[in-house]
Amino acid sequence: MVDVLTPDYRRDLEIRRYPTYLYLLVPLATLVLQAWLPRILGRFAYMDLPLLVTVYFALNRRSPIHGTLLGALLGMAQDGLTQGAIGIHGIANAVCGYLSASIGIRIVVENNIIRMLLNFMFTLLSSVLVIFVTRVLLGLHLQWNWLDELLRAAGNAVIGLVLFPLLDRTQIRD
Repeated sequence: MVDVLTPDYRRDLEIRRYPTYLYLLVPLATLVLQAWLPRILGRFAYMDLPLLVTVYFALNRRSPIHGTLLGALLGMAQDGLTQGAIGIHGIANAVCGYLSASIGIRIVVENNIIRMLLNFMFTLLSSVLVIFVTRVLLGLHLQWNWLDELLRAAGNAVIGLVLFPLLDRTQIRD
């Protein structure tokens, strides 16, 4: 089992590369969808697309600095589209981006089950960080329910199973 998770050959250790325009279009599309889909789906919009993009690029680029900056930028842009305080999702996504890049260095992330579990765990971590920052650090009232957070984490895991293979097809192959 451990042999499957640890990188043992050069292809697993290489940094994945993507066309430059993809680094702009994919985050922009996720921000637009993140703002637009909850208006259509209402309370059934259990997704956090900017977090998924942050996790995907951080896992594959394997750069904690890149993951942190991408998470912070996408999170702050996501906060700009809501009525909440700016920076809350930026903090949560930056932490998740850093941790996912650090994990991407240590284990092979090509397996869909591993990706699904990581998406589930990072969504829960992001929810915990948002709740902590909002309620404890800012002292603001935030209604939340653990069942909703678990459903959101499961929804992100399923969306990641579809999104990640689509983004894998855009890699630059040497």
